Amino acid sequence: MTQLLPGPSVARARAASLSPMKTRTGTSVMTAVAVLALAGCAGTESSEADRRTAAPGAGAASYPLTITNCGTDVTFERAPQRVVTLNQTAAEILIHLGVGDRIVGSGYEIYEPPQDIAEQYEKIPILSAHGQPINHEKLLEAQPEFVYTSFGSFLTAAQSGDREQLHELGVPTYVTELDCTLHVSVADADFRMLYDEYRQLGTIFDVPAAGEELAAEQQAVVDEALSTIESQDTPLKVLWFYSTYDGTPWAAGPGGLPQHVSDLVGVENIFEDASTKWAEVSWDEVAARDPDVIILADLTRGEPNDTALEKIDLLKKDPLTRNLAAVADDRFITIPGAQMDPSYGSVYMVPALVEGLNTFR
Repeated sequence: MTQLLPGPSVARARAASLSPMKTRTGTSVMTAVAVLALAGCAGTESSEADRRTAAPGAGAASYPLTITNCGTDVTFERAPQRVVTLNQTAAEILIHLGVGDRIVGSGYEIYEPPQDIAEQYEKIPILSAHGQPINHEKLLEAQPEFVYTSFGSFLTAAQSGDREQLHELGVPTYVTELDCTLHVSVADADFRMLYDEYRQLGTIFDVPAAGEELAAEQQAVVDEALSTIESQDTPLKVLWFYSTYDGTPWAAGPGGLPQHVSDLVGVENIFEDASTKWAEVSWDEVAARDPDVIILADLTRGEPNDTALEKIDLLKKDPLTRNLAAVADDRFITIPGAQMDPSYGSVYMVPALVEGLNTFR
C-alpha cells in the first residue's frame, strides 16, 4: 500500500481518520443532500496544457458505461469531471493520464510529489492530514462525481465511506484490482493488471489513447531494465523489508507486485510462502532464512523505522540480524516504499532492483 502501512498500522490510520486535516486550499462545509444536488451538474474543463490529450469526449465513449471492478458493477453516466482520489499515488496516475485537472480533492499524502508533476499536483486540495485517509464528511464536501483509490481498505464506513453507500449517493468508485481487499494475495498479480487499470481509467474518462500510451510507456521501462540483467546460476535470496510495527517486521509475501518483480528479475523472495502479500514475520525467521540481499522500503510517513537509513541502523544493531552476511556486507537495495504498492512508480522497482542486484551477482 503506497506507503500505506501494510498491517496493524492501517487500523491506526482508521482511528486517526477523524483527526484535524490540513488543506492546501479551503473547502466549504455542506450537507450530503447539497452534495447530491450539485454533483450531477458540477464540472471542470480539461487543461490543454496536460501532456496527454485528455479533453472530454476525445474517445467518443458510450455512456452510460458499466464496468465490473473488484467484483462490483459500477455505472458512469458520463465521463467524470469532479474526482476525489483517496491516496496520493492515485492522484499521480490520473495526472499522468492527463486528467489531473479534474481532481477536486485528494488524501493520504505521504511524500513530496515528483518534480515532473509537482506543479499540477500542488493545485489539488488535500482533504486529510499527512499520512491519513479522508473521512466521509470531507469526501462529500468535495462534491465528487467519482472516487478512485489504490487501497480497498479506504472505502469503508469508518473511513471515506463504503462503496455501496457511495454508489447509492450517485458517486461511482474504482479500486485497483491489485488491492481489492487488505493484504489478500492476488492471483497472478503482475504489471499487466496495472496496465489494464490505466486502460480502464482511460475508458472511464473517455481518453482511451492516454491509457494505452501510459501502459506502453511503462512496459518499455520494464523491458529495458530486464535486458540489462546479468546472469546468475543460483538465484539470490531477497527480503523485501517494508516496515515494523511494535518492533515486529513486515515483509512482502506472494500475490503482490514485489513478488511479481522478484519473478521477473530471477530472485527468490524468502517469504514467498507467506499467507498474505504483506506478512507479519519475525526476526528469528528472517535470520533463519538468511537473505543474500535486503530490499528496503524507504518510507516518509514518520513512523518508527520508516526510512531506509533507520532500517539499516535497526538491522545492524539487532542481535538476530547484525551478523547476517547481507547486513554485515551492506547488501542493501533501497526503493521508495510507494513503488512497492500499486502506483505509477511501481515499474521503476525493476530498473532499481536490476541495477542493485547486478552489483551483488
